[in-house]
Amino acid sequence: MGRVAITIDEQIELLRSRGMTINDVKKAAEVLFDVGYFRLGFYWFPFELSYPEKNNRDHKFKASANFDDAVKLYYFDFRLRSILLKAISRIEIAFRTKVIYLVSNNNQNKPTWFADPSVVSQKQAREFKEKVYDDLAAHYPVIAMHHRHHINDIYAPAWKTMEFMTLGAILRLFKSIKDENIKQKVAAEFNIRHLAIFINYMELIKSIRNACAHSNVLYDFTPELSIRKGPAMFKGIGQNQNLNGALHVVLYMLKQVSENRYNEWRDDINDIISEYSKYPQVAQILQDIAGLKNIL
Repeated sequence: MGRVAITIDEQIELLRSRGMTINDVKKAAEVLFDVGYFRLGFYWFPFELSYPEKNNRDHKFKASANFDDAVKLYYFDFRLRSILLKAISRIEIAFRTKVIYLVSNNNQNKPTWFADPSVVSQKQAREFKEKVYDDLAAHYPVIAMHHRHHINDIYAPAWKTMEFMTLGAILRLFKSIKDENIKQKVAAEFNIRHLAIFINYMELIKSIRNACAHSNVLYDFTPELSIRKGPAMFKGIGQNQNLNGALHVVLYMLKQVSENRYNEWRDDINDIISEYSKYPQVAQILQDIAGLKNIL
């Protein structure tokens, strides 16, 4: 829309002038007012002639560009995000619980091992209070209550403190643990032999979790780090850098936590892929960009 706000009617005329087909103007107006022109722009971007070029775009559309297809792509993302958030929540809780249990029982005399330089890196121990703990104490009554009852404690024990840490903070803490054997034990709980692969998978889980939580675009999701070959995905270049590869990792990790939930959410994801693959233009985008040619 440029730098000047324009009305819904003007937005529709602008899209049409650039070559987009809009069959139902009333419905298009409802969607634009509900979802927003800017957000929908991420979903009609693949229909532009210059896609995937992001610089010097003239926003002209291909002859096949249809507003309804862009909206379908938006709802594909919308529905997939809700499933992934539930699946990732199960993985996150399992990861958190296993780290707390295994490391705490390996350091029974160090209940606040997460900030102990004999257990974690000097940097982790030095920065934990300011970067993590102070915020937890300010926002979570359980932590504040612990300090009211134990006024001399610098920290609440791991099983209280870590329950409220973000997945990113837990993962940083995990990587800072000095004992490689205990980290290997955590990875083994997810049936992963190589620690580097486990960390790579968890970094992917964190990345896609953040994308879902912030309603970011999924169909063109690219991991921050290429997905390593391993038990979740044996293929190399291509699948390790798109949504298809990410879904394989999420489902593999979920399967290690709950076979029932794995079966349930795999079927739900496949149903969504099948449903939106009925529309040729959307199916082509899911195949070419997301890598979703085949059912998971």
